Amino acid sequence: MSANRQALSPRFSNYAAMADGVATLLFPHAEVVVHDLRSQTVVHIANNISKRQLGDDSALDDLPAELDPSAPLGPYEKLNWNGQKIRSISSVMVDESGQPEALLCINFNISVLEQAKQALDLFFQASRLLPQPEALFRDDWQERINTFLHAWLADKGLSLGSLDRDHKRELVQALHGQGAFRGKSAYDYVANVLGMGRATVYKYVKLMREA
Repeated sequence: MSANRQALSPRFSNYAAMADGVATLLFPHAEVVVHDLRSQTVVHIANNISKRQLGDDSALDDLPAELDPSAPLGPYEKLNWNGQKIRSISSVMVDESGQPEALLCINFNISVLEQAKQALDLFFQASRLLPQPEALFRDDWQERINTFLHAWLADKGLSLGSLDRDHKRELVQALHGQGAFRGKSAYDYVANVLGMGRATVYKYVKLMREA
């Protein structure tokens, strides 16, 4: 990760170090720029994605006359030189007397995230899905077990990882009531899903049958 540097005062060196740390954490998508409010120039750029130069005019004429260090400016969006969307936020840094002296601007390139979101939206479009082929799923006992099992968990406010022994016994018995164990393979499947022994599943089902 590259950073544009120039000789800075100790205080501004701290701001530059802060900028480098944020840019490194969010590399390669974030640029962090330090503006000197007194000279209205750019004094440090970490991970330069905007093609700005040190010493450039900061173009901060639109800033409020009274900057509030406790209230960041943004987030807001702007367009980068390559047409990609940038989401930015700026924080005011103050000197020993509490007067604003620098502006730390984080510019985050969100175009990659937007492209990923568009790809996921396209992939998960409901219109691309067709109903399950009846010929294939008519006797799909695994599908029926999965559907009932997760509906049962949702109704109880539970998850597979949170089930204790009593929960598992109750769930096995509920599955038995739905006819889930008509096939021998169902015992192995339920045992694997619930993380219990096949013999224990047999025992719970046997108790139900005897009852």
